[in-house]
Amino acid sequence: MFVLIGIFLVPNMLNAQERPDPQPAPETRESFKLGVAGYTFVKFDLETALKTLQRCDIHYLCIKDFHLPVESTDEEIAAFHAKCAGYGVKGYAVGPLYMRSKEEIDKDFEYAKRVGVTTIVGVPNYDLLPYVDQKVKEYGFTYAIHLHGPDQEIYQDAEVVWEKTKNLDPRIGMCLDIGHDTRNGKDPVADLKKYHTRIFDIHLKDVTGTTKSGYSVEVGRGIIDFPSFVKMLREVNYTGCVSLEHERNMDDPFMGIAESLGYFRAMLVATK
Repeated sequence: MFVLIGIFLVPNMLNAQERPDPQPAPETRESFKLGVAGYTFVKFDLETALKTLQRCDIHYLCIKDFHLPVESTDEEIAAFHAKCAGYGVKGYAVGPLYMRSKEEIDKDFEYAKRVGVTTIVGVPNYDLLPYVDQKVKEYGFTYAIHLHGPDQEIYQDAEVVWEKTKNLDPRIGMCLDIGHDTRNGKDPVADLKKYHTRIFDIHLKDVTGTTKSGYSVEVGRGIIDFPSFVKMLREVNYTGCVSLEHERNMDDPFMGIAESLGYFRAMLVATK
């Protein structure tokens, strides 16, 4: 309905005010959950992170230790969970946590237990993998090794993680960072298919190239084949989290976060 003001027709403001706010997007009913990796907010406090997740209709967060330190008391952990719940967010895992000694492994496994999660995203030194194997058996956790592409000397891609863990407890596997996997010359779609039984977490991102010079961009602007990636998630019936790890314009990442999640959600619909 319009009302006449002078010679102009404008929408009836009363009707506009009666319209409800936009509602959350309908559920896609996927087997996996869409989340955000805590590192995305390395320059921001927890409340900023949670407000962003709420605005993007995201309900899962991989907890980084700068938002919930390893030394946190039980009271601080309870307050953290209460704050997350207030924004409709659940912390589903902790990490990545870098483990360079048995003492750090002990501390981080106990931290995860006190936080109340059963998945650790970790980066242990190669020589500590047998000890990680012992701790996984002791705690009953899944342990997802984060791969880092050509930027680090260990765990560059999915193949390396597989070769290092294939003879260990089957609950030890990988966090498949599809951007870093691509930057090390690998195909994350093929690796998802090949190693899916050992993939316990996924970091969602896009990159510009298949070498170290490739860099992170908003999801959909790079070279990763997301229609094929989404189809493979369904083919292997992946049931973990797919968590955006946004690593561009990190002083002001918010538009990039929204764009990346929006593009990925569009792929979920387009590939049905």
